[in-house]
Amino acid sequence: MKRGKKYIESANLVDRTKLYDVETALDLVEKTAKAKFDETVELHIKLGVDGRNADQQVRGVVVLPNGTGKTVKVLVFAKGDNVAIAEKAGADYVGAEELIAKIQGGWMDFDAVVTTPDMMPQLGKIAKILGPKGLMPNPKSGTVTTDIAKALHDIKAGKVEYRLDKTNIIHVRIGKVSFGKEKLVENFNALMDAIVKAKPAAAKGTYIKSVTAACTMGPGIRVDYK
Repeated sequence: MKRGKKYIESANLVDRTKLYDVETALDLVEKTAKAKFDETVELHIKLGVDGRNADQQVRGVVVLPNGTGKTVKVLVFAKGDNVAIAEKAGADYVGAEELIAKIQGGWMDFDAVVTTPDMMPQLGKIAKILGPKGLMPNPKSGTVTTDIAKALHDIKAGKVEYRLDKTNIIHVRIGKVSFGKEKLVENFNALMDAIVKAKPAAAKGTYIKSVTAACTMGPGIRVDYK
């Protein structure tokens, strides 16, 4: 794969054989950001579990202390009094059957979905659309709830969901390069603390095998997380 000049310049700043402490790694992430836009900072965490087993699944949510730097458009499925509650709490879109029909027609102009429990049966019609995009509401992530206002507040404040992919790696954004090292370190620690606490009882051996940090267009930087 041919790499661009800026990527090569960034890669030359990183020793691929070295494990960097958290602060140095996130400082390097800033230095390797060469794009003209404010790049997203991501973590890729390899866990020593087998996600094919139900008792070794790792999934949860955490509100990052400094947010994600992304403006999140939230769609709420609700009826009755909950419509006004959702609107007052800052929902970008609120509705019921009409929004389901709109999504069936190809509309996807939102980043997160929250629903009241009574609407869940109807969301079965669009589960195959929302599911693959990671947008299907789930009680474990706090997106199926009777407390719409709290769910919206958490999402807007910087709540992120983490979950294993098929290769037992968790991919999560922890902010923007413009945050600066201090805020990124705070977000890093909040996320890693949550993942450590979510360790399944069935997990054996080394739980966190590797942590890699990177900005959108930059090289991976290996983090010595202990």
